[in-house]
Amino acid sequence: MELRHRSELAVRGVRVAAPVRRVGGAGPSDDGHVRIDGVASAVPLLDDSPWVVDEVGTVRDGDGLAIGLLEPVARPRFYDGVTTDGIPYDRIARLHGTDVLATTVVQTCVRYLEHTRCRFCAIEESLRAESTVRVKSPAHLAEVAEAARRLDGVRQAVLTTGTSATADRGARHLARCVEAMKAAVPDLAIQVQCEPPGDLGWITHLRDAGADAIGIHVESMDDAVRARWMPGKATVGLDHYWASWHEAVRVFGTNKVSTYLLVGLGEDPDELVAAACALADAGVYPFVVPFRPLAGTLAMQDGAEAPDPAVLTDVTGRIAAHLRSIGMRGEDQGAGCAACGACSALPTAGA
Repeated sequence: MELRHRSELAVRGVRVAAPVRRVGGAGPSDDGHVRIDGVASAVPLLDDSPWVVDEVGTVRDGDGLAIGLLEPVARPRFYDGVTTDGIPYDRIARLHGTDVLATTVVQTCVRYLEHTRCRFCAIEESLRAESTVRVKSPAHLAEVAEAARRLDGVRQAVLTTGTSATADRGARHLARCVEAMKAAVPDLAIQVQCEPPGDLGWITHLRDAGADAIGIHVESMDDAVRARWMPGKATVGLDHYWASWHEAVRVFGTNKVSTYLLVGLGEDPDELVAAACALADAGVYPFVVPFRPLAGTLAMQDGAEAPDPAVLTDVTGRIAAHLRSIGMRGEDQGAGCAACGACSALPTAGA
């Protein structure tokens, strides 16, 4: 698939039904999980998309242009499981992509107040909808991980968390969860995701617990954009993010650390590309995805819109070219969002 077409799907979605879908929750995406030409992809499922899927699975636009074959990811068998104390497995963790077990281990965030919350995030909305539980216990996650591996061949896991008020920013509970999951499924690759901890020693604790990769997500490297879109997180300066990334690269290794960068928050495209390349040169994979307004977010209330697909194509293509030039590929992360790649157009561009 051409990068411009993958960017179109990432922003404008497709008209198709998909049984595996992420709705609400932490982060900026709300997508259905499909394979496009055999590659794991996450795309919005929109009734007004210009892209449709015909009876044999070909993705076409209104003029009949065919751009690829689409197959929805099947509902995983582990979703039918229930813990010994009666909690459905799919309220503890979900399938992302084709082989990724994903969960938010603490579904609340100290920043989830109207004046401090990230405007693209709906971390507590899925909790209010009773589609998840507030805190996932290490024992429950170990049980679900074992079932997901045995029944559905899950190969990696992504553990994120709402930010806690403590100096570890949620890393303590993440470490406990990683230890339990590794004990149950020793060869399960795991990425942890959290804000930069106040004490950078927690990065080593997470590695010692068994985490294979880490995501420390900044979303934007522009302080004005950060203050407008994520006023709570913006109180953590970029200097502390850089210190955290450098320490994470030291502990986990080059290209075992990643960060989200969102296209469409108002950042200058040239500056976004330059920042992404600087991160890559420091050993941090810049996972570039388009912002899209998510139900239940302040951005949706604001009437914010997704970026122009042409801008996404341009930014993604330039960043991918730099990543290729330094030999950095998302799939080499081993675990996490970049290793999966489904939410980004970077894999389409060879990065």
